[in-house]
Amino acid sequence: MPHHQKRRSFSKLEFKDLRNIVDITERIDDTVFDTWFNYAYKISQTEAQFLTQLLNTNRRFLDSYTEEELKAQFIIPLLNQINFFANEVRGWYERPLGGVINHVLLSGYTDYMIAKGIETPERPYFFIQEYQKELGNRHPKNPLLAEMMVAMQLNDENLMRGAFVIGRIWNFVILKKLGNNQYEYFRSPDFNVLKIQELKQLYINLQAIKGMFSQLLSPS
Repeated sequence: MPHHQKRRSFSKLEFKDLRNIVDITERIDDTVFDTWFNYAYKISQTEAQFLTQLLNTNRRFLDSYTEEELKAQFIIPLLNQINFFANEVRGWYERPLGGVINHVLLSGYTDYMIAKGIETPERPYFFIQEYQKELGNRHPKNPLLAEMMVAMQLNDENLMRGAFVIGRIWNFVILKKLGNNQYEYFRSPDFNVLKIQELKQLYINLQAIKGMFSQLLSPS
């Protein structure tokens, strides 16, 4: 790898940095989420109780949590309830990821990814990026998009899904590769986890991700 190669850290990326590396545009079209968000999943009584309890426990504190508290008190219990363990797929926290996109090495540690692998993640399927307060105004969608680009390259795929979290608000993201260094992405409307119906829908959206990779992995 040549020493003069440019390097960019996921966590320090701003949107203008991404635009300097690739041609990327945001498109507004909520219909791209239709299939994903209309996943046929019925929340059980136990799951409904869990979600209500999670909301009630965190309600007073969610806006004042640090990133680590948000993760420990809310995000991890939610993801554990979904239980992404299937075949060789599971959730991974704070794992390194890197790849060269248009002659720039993009690398860093991902907040959370669902990926196939035993001791190290080998094939990523989905990412969640939390808001890092200590980074000030840097938006979590930027490292998320960079991680998704790297994963698409690793997997040789043209579509990747993810989500970013800012306190009580979750947004889902679809990134598409159109051609050589040309991308478009779609950001879903907000999901406010302090509203039980929106929390339930978010839970279904995450179950849909589990359903997608389970389908990919099941023997045909």
